[in-house]
Amino acid sequence: MTVKTRDRMIETTARLLQERGYYGTSLKDILVESGAPRGSLYFHFPGGKTEIVAEATRASIDQATEALRQSLAQAPTPGAGVRRFVELTAEMMAASNYTFGCPVAPIILDAQGEEATLAELCRAAFDEWAVVMRAAFEDADIDPDRAATLALMVEATHEGLFLIARARRDIAPLMTGAVELEALIDDAIPPQAARQSGQGGC
Repeated sequence: MTVKTRDRMIETTARLLQERGYYGTSLKDILVESGAPRGSLYFHFPGGKTEIVAEATRASIDQATEALRQSLAQAPTPGAGVRRFVELTAEMMAASNYTFGCPVAPIILDAQGEEATLAELCRAAFDEWAVVMRAAFEDADIDPDRAATLALMVEATHEGLFLIARARRDIAPLMTGAVELEALIDDAIPPQAARQSGQGGC
């Protein structure tokens, strides 16, 4: 029961951060929405709001990282993997009625400067996602410097498209961007490597 209560509070916090942002999410909201007993907050999270927000954000980051890894691992090319990942996040955004987005965005936009722990968590997330993508790009024989640039472009494009899609309440920008990112990445694969992987022609 203790574990379930703690997990429920983390899941609720993650959802509320996406819907309302850091400052719009109060400890009272977390307790009410999660149905947790009043005394359970500081029992499970003695560090208060900073601790529970950090745990919720870390959990969301881990989910996003795993989805990215799986998308890249299961796709025939790294570009196709990125496309699959972006399309997956687009579907999740639509399913959430346009509240779903980047797990660190609510912290960066609202409160990154408030707590060193949260600021470092956000920086580390982008670093980790870039490392995952660079590894996949380099495995396809893309030059390491180019792989690093492409990883940055994917992160920047994905973040920007999240905002546009949310503003328009339409996932079309994300779906379009997914196609363009696939082409950008796979065009960077050397012709010989592309032929060996079956991507190129005869």
